[in-house]
Amino acid sequence: MADRPDSGTALPDLHLRPRGSGPQTLDVVRHARVYRRGNELIVRDRRLRERRYVVGEGGIARAVFVPPPGSGTAASAPVADRWGVVDFRDADERTILRIPLAEWLPEAGLVGVLDLGPSQCLDRTGLRRFVGDLGISLQESPESRAHPEDKTSGVRPDRAVHRELPAWHNWARGIGMFVWFVFFLVIAMTGKANEWTALVASAGLFVVPGSDLAVRLLQRSHDRQNTLLADATIVVPAPEEGSGATRRFRDTAAVRVLPQDVVLTDTLGRERWIARGGASGVSSLVRLTDPKSGAVLGVEFRDGADAVRALLVWRWWFAGPQGRETWSKLVSALGVPVSDRKVRAAEHSVPWWQNHELAADARSMSLMAPKEARSRTRWNASAGQGAEPLIVSLFGLLLLPQLASDLWPARVAGALAVLTIVMEVATVVVHQLASRLRLDRPAALESP
Repeated sequence: MADRPDSGTALPDLHLRPRGSGPQTLDVVRHARVYRRGNELIVRDRRLRERRYVVGEGGIARAVFVPPPGSGTAASAPVADRWGVVDFRDADERTILRIPLAEWLPEAGLVGVLDLGPSQCLDRTGLRRFVGDLGISLQESPESRAHPEDKTSGVRPDRAVHRELPAWHNWARGIGMFVWFVFFLVIAMTGKANEWTALVASAGLFVVPGSDLAVRLLQRSHDRQNTLLADATIVVPAPEEGSGATRRFRDTAAVRVLPQDVVLTDTLGRERWIARGGASGVSSLVRLTDPKSGAVLGVEFRDGADAVRALLVWRWWFAGPQGRETWSKLVSALGVPVSDRKVRAAEHSVPWWQNHELAADARSMSLMAPKEARSRTRWNASAGQGAEPLIVSLFGLLLLPQLASDLWPARVAGALAVLTIVMEVATVVVHQLASRLRLDRPAALESP
């Protein structure tokens, strides 16, 4: 295995795409890929760095699909393990690379294990076809994926997985909180606290919101430099009149069509990339109609195996004044066959798509209640730190008395505490104001 920077050449038609990602991790869904070039299997990460594995003599000899544990435990297992893994092994049966299926299924967070079996997931990710393209065999192990370590060497193999946030971000936050705890509480209990320990404690606490800000600035910089979507055909929602569609929905949700990919962005800014064409790529559109009234209810994106890969609700995407043009634009951009199917709608008290296998997708790609949208787009909610603004601000308040000291280290400690509180509170306030005053207000519909 070798690490190299990405060469910048175009990807082959057959390559694996990662699971959908939110706004904080768009660099993963846009750049991370698994593909073959020559006799090498290449795993590319969010920073375009490549890990290369030789296929054939002296390298990968075969692939083994290891299913997940029994159905009862699979449903509650971590997302990465829900559909099992594919192990790439050498001639000595040593696992060189392990690919969890859920990490490379674009709709992993939108479909459950009851609707998608492990074997189906193997096809939907494109891994079965990919292994065949490598020229090696794919076998199914009789054992479930219950052992994280390779039996032969006892060493964990390389894994094709990606963190939600950069590793340095988690390390910085952890170290910052540890420093605050030690220098503000532990040393204080020994009676040895002074202005210098207060300064160190305040600096440690400041690192917590500071690392969050650094990640957000880096992501914004990457977004500005991103040109992958520059030439895409963009299809935006055309909701029916009087639906109360918000600016967040109108400005964020979109379907972008590229030469090799279909990029779906939901109301919360979460992106997923699906291939165009092939057994695991978008190959047809299916309009779902009510069997009684004949009204169109939604649109399914289906792949070459006739599996549903995405679901749009017609009311929110094609029922408005610009709906006909929007639908024509999508059909023209994809260039795939269109058919109609009758679907039994759910009872009137619930959405028609409630029992659809991609009900979660229909919901995320539709208008969302403002309160829910605000809650799910908070930085701390998306980063898994729901109560952090309150807790860190309270910790900062404990250091504010240092501002009244005559010693400069204490005053600096107090100033850092003020900055920490401001950064935590400002994140919440700005998000709430932007949401309530702009994003979650009704957007004006365009006339045809």
